[in-house]
Amino acid sequence: MSNTNISTKSLGMGFLWFSLLAVVVILALMFGLPKYNVWQQEMAGKAEMAKAEQNRKILVEEAKARLEAEKLNAQAEIERARGMAEAMRVENGTLNETYNQYLFIRTLEKIADKGSLPQIIYVPSEGMVPVMDLNKEK
Repeated sequence: MSNTNISTKSLGMGFLWFSLLAVVVILALMFGLPKYNVWQQEMAGKAEMAKAEQNRKILVEEAKARLEAEKLNAQAEIERARGMAEAMRVENGTLNETYNQYLFIRTLEKIADKGSLPQIIYVPSEGMVPVMDLNKEK
């Protein structure tokens, strides 16, 4: 009988320790989970703030790049206008037939670079100014 008493006693002690452990775990969760949720939301907020700051920096850098590109385009346009003015000065304000042909060939080269060069080119007999028929398909 003493053997049964010991085994019942150890079973009772094991249940007591298990119950005590369960109570400790439940208490820890009751106090720990709310604090964890607050901490998790704080971390999520910090991550969101960092993401927003990074997006703002990206937008600022893109705007700076567009501004720089516009400044360079404006400078290029000014230089092109100066070049045209110089060409007009050299030509004394008149354009001759050879210069017109040169301009036409330059225009064709620019169009060919874009891959949209027309297949048929009409050259009228008066004035020797070539005209492209852009309505024709390749």
